[in-house]
Amino acid sequence: MKTRCIIVDDEPLAIEAIQMHIEKFDSLKLVATCADAFQAFDILNKTRVDLMFLDIQMPEITGLDFLKSLKNPPKVILTTAYREYALDAFDLNVIDYLLKPISFDRFMQAINKFYEQSNSEMLVPGISLQNKETQPDHIYVRSDKKNVKIKFAEILYIESIKDYVKIVCRGRTVIAKILISEMGSMLPAELFLRIHRSYIICIENIEAFSHTHIEVPGKELPIGRNYKHEVIHTLQQK
Repeated sequence: MKTRCIIVDDEPLAIEAIQMHIEKFDSLKLVATCADAFQAFDILNKTRVDLMFLDIQMPEITGLDFLKSLKNPPKVILTTAYREYALDAFDLNVIDYLLKPISFDRFMQAINKFYEQSNSEMLVPGISLQNKETQPDHIYVRSDKKNVKIKFAEILYIESIKDYVKIVCRGRTVIAKILISEMGSMLPAELFLRIHRSYIICIENIEAFSHTHIEVPGKELPIGRNYKHEVIHTLQQK
């Protein structure tokens, strides 16, 4: 079943940009665009909405005030040109806070967060997030003008190359324009570990480790001095 989305924004160009991003996902369906909170209120009362892209600065009523007025709001990703609202936004339990102009890479991170949170809320209490039937087992990254699906289990390691990452998998390598810190925030912490300013590894694919290096199939990777304590402590608990 597709995720039903609406865009609430008084800027036509901003609506167009978000709409173009949405259209690249088969799992998302745009059901309406709204120029203000009043139009959005009518839509929310007429049809099912799973995810709302909500601008903050709008005429008459701001996005934050509109969100506060809703008793049962859908999941929300805020979109704005202003950084100063970030703390107020997260007090309202939004999925993410996107600064305009919104790049596709940053948009995709927000969508991954949405699905990660949605899947975790569907779990029966007491069931671990490591349950493979409920936890997403993959991620999509933007590479060569396509959204490329990569299963977590196939990732050996991720290497930072300036503004890009090289995702080395079993049998293939994918290059994506994203910072390694942003990539790390999109990965489940129980499966992946940052071992160096330039490397993230998949814990399940470790073959051996020492206090200075980690071995994955076909590669020996250094453990950064600033990461050593956390890395060794984490691996000794596994």
